[in-house]
Amino acid sequence: MILRRLMLAACLALPLAACGKAEPEPKTLNFSILSAESQSSAEADWQPFLDDMAKALGMPVKAFYGSNYTGLIEAMRFKQTDVGWFTNQSGLEAVRRAEGEVFARSVNPSGVDGYEAVIIVKKGSGLTLEKVLACDKSLDFGMGDAKSTSGTLAPMTYLFAPRGIEPNACFKTVKSANHEANLFAVGAGVLDAATNNTASMERMGMLGTAAANHTLSQVEIVWRSPRIPEDPLVWRKDLDPALKKKIADFMFTYGKGDTEEAKRQRAILARIQTLPFAPADDRHLIPVREMEATGAMLQARTKGDAAGEAAARAELAKIQREKAAGEG
Repeated sequence: MILRRLMLAACLALPLAACGKAEPEPKTLNFSILSAESQSSAEADWQPFLDDMAKALGMPVKAFYGSNYTGLIEAMRFKQTDVGWFTNQSGLEAVRRAEGEVFARSVNPSGVDGYEAVIIVKKGSGLTLEKVLACDKSLDFGMGDAKSTSGTLAPMTYLFAPRGIEPNACFKTVKSANHEANLFAVGAGVLDAATNNTASMERMGMLGTAAANHTLSQVEIVWRSPRIPEDPLVWRKDLDPALKKKIADFMFTYGKGDTEEAKRQRAILARIQTLPFAPADDRHLIPVREMEATGAMLQARTKGDAAGEAAARAELAKIQREKAAGEG
């Protein structure tokens, strides 16, 4: 007991980082970004924002681009990155596996909070949702990254699982790719149908290139999910508190106000498809946890897995209690 008290006193006398509560402030902040389209277009859109962030923090801010969310989650887990923009499902995994913590969220420029997962087909193909779900193994189908909320989790939760459909057993082939690749593949007739989301399609429209406009004119939506919350920004829990404050001060003032500088900043934010960021915490992930548990319950029921269904129901009950507590 005496030794424990001595250790506690010594810890209180030392800086917070020395007690194992936080890491020293890094010399460079590594910001992870999924290059959901091409990395070159992501770099062009993000670099002005990262440059402004570097000036505000007084330290270099380096982009860490990844082609899939698993790589970005692992990068945060092994402290190769400090903060990043994730989807809801991948953000949940970063919280669970990489000691991450939600601190902010994006805000849809349209003014409508959230976005929708969709299934697209080639316009004029005659494919309807009913034909897509016929499961006669005649169609080539495109899914998103395994950790993509709109590309995989939402279609599984809201469309396939309630019908007892396993995509690999339903379609001739199932290919996994980013939203841009799936869009172009459906437009070119390489894939018969694929998942996507309304935010990604709006972004392609904003590019205004001949290729993007042509491709968008070649596809149509045959299914939409319920609205999905906007994306979270996640930082490592063990970042130095002083650095967290600097990041938050930058994030929550950037693009705010009526000055010319604020207008310039909002134009930069528009390129990465958000209005000024809003504060958030891990409660932002409750809807995606609910989707995940619902999907697990439905899949367990289809397989006759009573224990799995009971576990999923217990998780849903826990989530409902958390929602009630948050509303109280």
